[in-house]
Amino acid sequence: MNYLAHLHLGGQQPQQLLGSLYGDFVKGGLQGRFPPMLEAAIRLHRHIDSFTDSHPLVLASLARFPRERRRYAGIVLDVFFDHCLARHWQDYAEQPLAQFTHGFYQVLLAEPELPGRLAQIAPLMAADDWLGAYGDFATLEQVFKGIARRLSRPEGMAGVMGELDELYEPLLADFREFYPQLQAFAAGR
Repeated sequence: MNYLAHLHLGGQQPQQLLGSLYGDFVKGGLQGRFPPMLEAAIRLHRHIDSFTDSHPLVLASLARFPRERRRYAGIVLDVFFDHCLARHWQDYAEQPLAQFTHGFYQVLLAEPELPGRLAQIAPLMAADDWLGAYGDFATLEQVFKGIARRLSRPEGMAGVMGELDELYEPLLADFREFYPQLQAFAAGR
């Protein structure tokens, strides 16, 4: 799961929202580094990642990609599943997506000490509504270009949009079956 799913699953209190996102930017041990609610949200983020990475439906989704894409298929699937969530948000949340993202951006921009790279991207994320933009399939191309720039082998992302276009319906079906299970898992943590 990528940013939007973690934010949706991690709780709606400001510290929970921040911790849900920090999980991608904070590495190593947590004991006492953050306030308890924020630390718990980072831990939940990590549990969600572990649950997702080992789930049979996700493994089946990853197997849909061509063999040469498998090294990066997890990254691609995380982003695509956020697209599915944004596109079908009303099926999984009561609050409209625009209202949810607006509230989150307010929390994010009000935090004076964001960790690492998050401090650099937070203003861009809010200004360009990265989370809401996931709902537009064409936006994913820019997301993948940004990811490729940070990879040691950026050529591994070449052609990914064509593959996703061909796999769109089966991957969407996988998401629709998996996400309610993930919601139940997160709610039980």
